[in-house]
Amino acid sequence: MERYRVRVRRKGLIVIPAEVRRRFGIHEGSYLELVVEGDSMRLVIPKSLGDAFGVDGERAVEVVRLVSASRRAEVEGEISS
Repeated sequence: MERYRVRVRRKGLIVIPAEVRRRFGIHEGSYLELVVEGDSMRLVIPKSLGDAFGVDGERAVEVVRLVSASRRAEVEGEISS
């Protein structure tokens, strides 16, 4: 495990060391999740559907859209009947 000490700046800002940003592909505009567990916290890089499905990511996103639309139509049908 690697450990880094960073200073909290005004308004709670911290700087993630450059080598860590490069390693994880973090760049300006990237989103991170701050996970609080008990008395500790950690930064997590959220995974997109494209990341989860690799090269088929675009197809996976389209499948999710189709499933979502189908489910929405099903729920609307149940509500109107």
